[in-house]
Amino acid sequence: MEQKQADQLIMMNSSKLAPEYVETIRERLLDLDYTQGSMLFSDLKDPTLAIILSIIVGELGVDRFYIGDIGMGVGKLLVCIIVGTISCGTLFWVWWLVDIFLIQGATRKKNAEKILQQLSMASY
Repeated sequence: MEQKQADQLIMMNSSKLAPEYVETIRERLLDLDYTQGSMLFSDLKDPTLAIILSIIVGELGVDRFYIGDIGMGVGKLLVCIIVGTISCGTLFWVWWLVDIFLIQGATRKKNAEKILQQLSMASY
């Protein structure tokens, strides 16, 4: 893939990627053809949808399930079930509130890690 094509793919998907991974992804994209590279970005999770899910149903862990963080999703769901569905307790609400601020970054990081994993498999 040419540098210009790699830059275009990165630019179109930069809002879905953690900034600290962008340069590594760009460098590895150069080893692929354009079709392979563009397919890597086809099923990235949207950070905006993740925060909406976090606000609406984040207390049930749906936001974490959406981004593929199954362990955290199960943890949030179990805490909500154990503590009670109507009144989940102060610690739980703090966890939910903090996660609203963290979910977009977590989504971008998961997306970048997924692409890097696929790039490492594509290079073999």
